Amino acid sequence: MSIITELERAVQQLAPEELARFREWFAAFDAEQWDRQIERDAAAGRLDALAEEALADVREGHGRNL
Repeated sequence: MSIITELERAVQQLAPEELARFREWFAAFDAEQWDRQIERDAAAGRLDALAEEALADVREGHGRNL
């Protein structure tokens, strides 16, 4: 049995209150992982092309103030 299958079965056994706590924990964990990945990608220059494209759109008048 894979660890994913084990986790799925364990989550299915959680009481509603435990599931709510797990959901909150996992959302925070996932957000932190995402933030770290974005930081690594930005530091490595992987987002430079997207940023330049966005800035070019603004310079060409395709953006709007929020």
